[in-house]
Formats: sequence, structure tokens, C-alpha cells
Amino acid sequence: MSDPKNYRRHGARYRARRRAVDILFEAEARDLDPVAIIEDRVQLSRNLDNGVPPVADYTRVIVAGAAAELDRIDDTVEKYLSEDWELHRIPAVDRAIMRVATWEMLFNPDVPVKTALVEGVELASEYSNDAAAPYIHALLDDIAQVVHELRAEIKGEAAPDVAAEAADVENEKAVATTPEAEAAEQSETAAPAVEIPAEQAESVEPVETEAEAASADPVTGDNR
Repeated sequence: MSDPKNYRRHGARYRARRRAVDILFEAEARDLDPVAIIEDRVQLSRNLDNGVPPVADYTRVIVAGAAAELDRIDDTVEKYLSEDWELHRIPAVDRAIMRVATWEMLFNPDVPVKTALVEGVELASEYSNDAAAPYIHALLDDIAQVVHELRAEIKGEAAPDVAAEAADVENEKAVATTPEAEAAEQSETAAPAVEIPAEQAESVEPVETEAEAASADPVTGDNR
């Protein structure tokens, strides 16, 4: 195992990953929500007297992302574990490293796959024993080889929902353009006929047309 202080030679992103591994490890050990732990660290870090270092934004991104996709990440890791290994039986710190690296490869396209792999191997070299580090390297490399297929599978699982919504919209359009729908719409928008009560109708005087007025006697006003 490498010197624990060697991580200081790495950049800010590596330190953010390292902090994420620590938090995921702690969350599993204490059976707590990792997002709640990191929010607690953020609050504590605002008071310098607490001695808690600030939490990097990328640490928060990793922890939140890994927590949200934990089942899918673990399923992927288990798929590429050899028959001699079981995820729940390997050291918790190794699980945390695998989860961070796998999340980056599958769910963070802004990070090159090779970078996520190399950084994961560095974390394994720092945290894990001499036997585990090479194995973690091999597992992450196997995932990296098929990462594009795995990403496509993830996108494909969300596609049916989008397709179903599009089909519903098209069905609504089709129903709206049928003759029955158009007739119903016209009947709803047509002005309703006004009914005049019978007693009012009797009191209404007929209106004289222009032709009747022209043929009327100029003296008596009677029609000729």
C-alpha cells in the first residue's frame, strides 16, 4: 500500500474523489445516507473552530450521483466480479472505490473513461492491500472496455417512457381530427338558439317589409 500522504501530490479532482470514497465508506459503516453525511460536513466546515475541511463541489457531485445510482452501480460491479469474489464480502473501502470509479465511467461523460480508470487505480493503490489493488484495476478495466454499451443500456431503459409519452400525444391528435370530434367541437362552439316564451311571442308585432310598405295605400295605409 502506498503512503497515505501521497494523495497530496494529486490534483483537486483526485482529492475530491478521495473524500467521496471516505464518505461512502463511512455511510455504509454507519448505515447512514451518504448525502446526509456530506451535507453535515458542509455545515460543519463553515465554522473554522470545528476543524472540518471544506467539501469540494465535485465531492458532493460524486456522492449524490453514486447514492442515486447505487443499485445500478453495484449490479454492474457484480457482473464483472470473478466467481471467487462477492461484492458484499470484499472490504468496504474497496466497494467505495469501485463505486466512485464506476459512477464516473457510467454517469459522468465530462470525465474521460481513462481518467476515471486511472484515478480509481490510484485510490486502490493508496487504500487497498497489495492483493486487492490489481484486482480492482482489472475489474475497472473490464468495465471501461464496454462502457459505451453500458451507457447505451442505461439510455435505452429510459427511452420507452419517452416513446410512450410521444404515442399518447399522437393518439390525442388523431382523436381530435376525427369527423366525430370535429362535429362535436362545432356543436359546442355554435351559438345556441334563443327560445322566446309563448306569451312574449304573442305580443310581438310583425315587422313590415319594404315591399309591403311600397304597396300600401298612401291615405289609409292599407295594402292594395
